[in-house]
Amino acid sequence: MLVDAALAVMWVGLTCYALFGGADFGAGVWDLLSGGAERGRERRRLIEHSIGPVWEANHVWLIFVVVMLWSAFSPVFAAVMSTLYIPLTLAALGIIARGAAFAFRKASTELWQQRLFGACFALSSLLTPFFLGTVAGGVASGRVPPGLARGDVVTGWLNPTSLLGGVLAVVTCAHLAAVYLCADADREGRPELASAFARDAVISGVAAGVVALAGIGVLHADAPQLFHGLTHRALPLVVLSAVAGLTGLALLARRRFVTARGAAAVAVAAILWAWGAAQYPAMLVGSTTVAQAAAHGSVLTAVLASLGVGAVVLVPSLWLLYATFQRGAPEHPSPR
Repeated sequence: MLVDAALAVMWVGLTCYALFGGADFGAGVWDLLSGGAERGRERRRLIEHSIGPVWEANHVWLIFVVVMLWSAFSPVFAAVMSTLYIPLTLAALGIIARGAAFAFRKASTELWQQRLFGACFALSSLLTPFFLGTVAGGVASGRVPPGLARGDVVTGWLNPTSLLGGVLAVVTCAHLAAVYLCADADREGRPELASAFARDAVISGVAAGVVALAGIGVLHADAPQLFHGLTHRALPLVVLSAVAGLTGLALLARRRFVTARGAAAVAVAAILWAWGAAQYPAMLVGSTTVAQAAAHGSVLTAVLASLGVGAVVLVPSLWLLYATFQRGAPEHPSPR
């Protein structure tokens, strides 16, 4: 009971990071694709206004997941961190570079500086979710054995399932960001930007669907246990994700941007939980189950109790932060 509760809480944190932090990464992807200094000015202005107040706060979910994994499932933490340290290090560097570049671009006054820091911010926003996706693929395909650095540190994340996970992570983040930005643009009274981001959301949503369909063959050949779980136990969640994704595209066409946000969030959350359900009870595929990896019951009790106390402060604070900055128009000029 405690073991499953700890796993579920950790997966909730992972879902929150995908929905909030993932959208921040996706916004950086659209910053990259916005065009030149003049053509992309208004799009970058909206992106900066939308993610500026919250992008640092959203990383709390990643910290939460890492701490939960370390505290409640330490053998899995040790195996993943030691075998997949290359993509994890690259992802960490990407997060640092992205944050620094975002701050420096805003403070810069010279056009060449803004372009330099803008390129660093955008490129890091593209690469970071890719590397995180390769980590998920390495775990899901059974390439992380128990123990310290027992797996291959190169093929553990450079393999078909990991590459699929990386690409899917990038297009999913881009789709989430475009859907969220539609509603932000509409709220700010910018219908032309809302329409532009709606078009981007449809394109990225279709791209995510195509990648997911292409991934069926990849998983069948490269991660058969995950494929079996997705097509059996987790199939209802897979279907829910597909239906929610299609519903979101239809809502975008009808300019129901706020409702489309909910549909896109459900689509992403459902596929994450489908992965968890498909792999359960294995945490390291082919070797370690949830029960085998879990800490002692007293440790799990202390962790869950601490989280309950912390949630009383954290959840209302984040809710207030998100709600406060969902209103008001941008006041400062954007980077050129």
